[in-house]
Amino acid sequence: MPGNSQRRGARRATSKKGAQAGSGGKNRQSLSGRGRTLPADERPWHKGYSGTEEVPRRTAWKQEKEKRAAAAEGRAPKIGKPGTKDTTFGRGTKGVAGAKPARSAPATRVAPGRRAAPPKDAPELLVGRNPVVEALRAHIPSTALYLAKGIELDERVRETVRIAGNRGIAILEVSRAELDRMTGGVLHQGIGLQVPPFAYEPFGDMLAAAAEQPTAPLLVALDGVTDPRNLGAVVRSAAAFGAHGVFFPERRAAGITATAWRASAGAAARLPIAKVTNLTRALKECQEQGYVVVGLDADGEADLYDLLAAVDAVVVVVGSEGRGLSRLVGQTCDLRVSIPMASAVESLNASVAASVALAEIARRRART
Repeated sequence: MPGNSQRRGARRATSKKGAQAGSGGKNRQSLSGRGRTLPADERPWHKGYSGTEEVPRRTAWKQEKEKRAAAAEGRAPKIGKPGTKDTTFGRGTKGVAGAKPARSAPATRVAPGRRAAPPKDAPELLVGRNPVVEALRAHIPSTALYLAKGIELDERVRETVRIAGNRGIAILEVSRAELDRMTGGVLHQGIGLQVPPFAYEPFGDMLAAAAEQPTAPLLVALDGVTDPRNLGAVVRSAAAFGAHGVFFPERRAAGITATAWRASAGAAARLPIAKVTNLTRALKECQEQGYVVVGLDADGEADLYDLLAAVDAVVVVVGSEGRGLSRLVGQTCDLRVSIPMASAVESLNASVAASVALAEIARRRART
């Protein structure tokens, strides 16, 4: 009975290969021995090497080459010594006392085509004519003022240059292309100010300062606002409508960067801004001090125009751009109010909603 060797996909035996041809002696050198193994006292990378033995010729040649290269570059040679890390041979050595060398910190690996993120304490470049002049008016510590060549000199630029000159701040004229590179393509209006990282106000000091104001305290809390432009716009509105401070959580939220500075139009220099570890805990602390915590929610049970508590001490909580108020923050709020809108519009931007709410609170307070 015939088998199924003719079926599709059947495995068929192949003929065996013949003897492999030799290399003709070309690989003879690779088969030869490498000579005797050096004892420990003759190997500078071994822990038994004390530094007094004669260095092998090959090792001495490498060390001499490294010394010449270091002398040409004006640096110390990277040659291992007892008790240090031997960077010439890429191995650690132990000294005579047997102490282990300290390991160097691993270098940060960055994906190709990307730049490493700047450290948190790196200086910021504040751009825009209003933010720059407001920062100088508020005596924000600054290290350098950058002006684009051919910049149009208006009153703000003249005042900026005058203040920078009086304070001894370095004034540097650069090309617009260089300023574009320094700002990462952000609209800079031909001016940039290098400032240290933003100094946040301690949350306790903010509460104490708000309690000393002649009017009822008004604070703004941001729940997960991640867009620095929205953050800057909220800070600008808060300063415009008489708020006494803005605070937001340290994690999963935007901070006061150069973009937020510019969006605030310099208001970040005039308004206390604080970071808190836990937003829910901070809101409860406000409640203990007599604040009414009002959360802006499209599905809120109260109407913003009926908010009678606007004349009292109030904390207005603004949710994130996408999901609004988080569950715990929403449960902590004393009231959740909605902004009346036409049915064609589902919701407002976080910064716009904050502006509307703060304007209504300011209107009610002005009538009392």
